[in-house]
Amino acid sequence: MQNRRNKALVGVDELRAHLDDPKWVIVDCRFDLMQPTAGRTAYEAGHIPGAVHADLDRDLAAPLAADGAGGRHPLPDPADLGRLFESWGIGSNSMVVVYDDIGNALSARLWWLLRWIGHQDVAALDGGLTAWLEADGPMTAEIQLPEPRQLQLQPGSMPVVDAEMVAAGLSADTLLLLDARAAARFAGQSEPIDRLAGHVPGAVNTPFQENLGADKCFLPAAELQAYYRARISERPIEEVACMCGSGVTACHTLLALETAGLPGASLYVGSWSDWISSQQRPVAGE
Repeated sequence: MQNRRNKALVGVDELRAHLDDPKWVIVDCRFDLMQPTAGRTAYEAGHIPGAVHADLDRDLAAPLAADGAGGRHPLPDPADLGRLFESWGIGSNSMVVVYDDIGNALSARLWWLLRWIGHQDVAALDGGLTAWLEADGPMTAEIQLPEPRQLQLQPGSMPVVDAEMVAAGLSADTLLLLDARAAARFAGQSEPIDRLAGHVPGAVNTPFQENLGADKCFLPAAELQAYYRARISERPIEEVACMCGSGVTACHTLLALETAGLPGASLYVGSWSDWISSQQRPVAGE
């Protein structure tokens, strides 16, 4: 594993050097959609020293709408997020490092949420817990109560689109939609989570796993840029939006784009689970 550092990623060695730095806040984002309590259980069994735990369903998403509009993981209220982050010890001067155990597929959501409310100093641990353990990074079962800090908010600091904007943009060819789900789900061959299989007509499949090497670290910036430029071509990045099943792994695409030097794409927050909440929206298969 290479230790690379940019504003979106932090390496194992750099995090290890800052474990006792009070300005650095570590957040464990492990979660399992099929077993919602598994992430917290794993955290309690052992985590990077000083880390707090973020629950995807409870902490990083708002309650579901009765009609399914907004998808499975709607955006939380920014003020609620701010209070939660402050309780985790995140202040305006904090450097936040997020991680999970699946190549930052889930922790990228927290990276994006912090950026969305205006906090720039946040990075994903490159390689996540896999890289940390391979480097013999220390682990502990001790849960430390963080000292609350004050966090200045600037909500709306990352661009978003909704279903109407996606439909209009695709129709007018002013939007390119990148879908981070696995190829089989995109093609409609399988759907383990949502009620309907397939994809938004006109979307381009860019599975988030393609962002990573075998070590679960992000590919070098030049490789990521080549991969996404081949799909985006000369289209302005402001005309690109990222989606997945519910707006979680789409943030992994946004993190990869930032790492590649291509910031500025939007998140389709509700993603596939929002798109299919209306029977009036078209669905494509293979």
